[in-house]
Amino acid sequence: MNIEEIKSQVSKVINDLLNDHPQKKGSVFVIGCSSSEVAGGKMGKNSSEVIGKAVFETANSILSEKGIFLACQCCEHLNRALVVEEECAEKFGYEEVCVKPWLHAGGSFATAAYAGFKKAVVVEHVKASAGIDIGDVLIGMHLKDVAVPVHPEQNVVGDAHVVAAWCRPKLIGGERARYE
Repeated sequence: MNIEEIKSQVSKVINDLLNDHPQKKGSVFVIGCSSSEVAGGKMGKNSSEVIGKAVFETANSILSEKGIFLACQCCEHLNRALVVEEECAEKFGYEEVCVKPWLHAGGSFATAAYAGFKKAVVVEHVKASAGIDIGDVLIGMHLKDVAVPVHPEQNVVGDAHVVAAWCRPKLIGGERARYE
């Protein structure tokens, strides 16, 4: 497990997605990450605080520099709730829930986010405009309605499979409608 390589892979996936599908400043970008899968283990069986922290710090650095909010998905033991900055929750009206993720309930990635954000809160739902799924952890429930899957060139982080998505507005109006 080479942490610098993992950071580089995360950086490439995020930057490639944002270069191909730019996101607005102030939008939400969701990431789900299984550190167990990144390390080559089975989801939930080999959590790594080091990997969780590396993925969080890399993603948060890139996204905060661009003015994009990061939403970090917790594991199934916290019903896939998300750790976000309080500012994000307030801007979008996300209701805060009372829980603190830890390694075995929330996962290493969410735990790193809870410790690493300026003022972390946990919310149950977001509607992100883009995201990355590291290790097939199913981020779809936290994306806007019309998610467009992206199979990135950098399709692994460590040993974990990666898929990404961006969201487009709904096309409405039927055969008479015109779209830009």
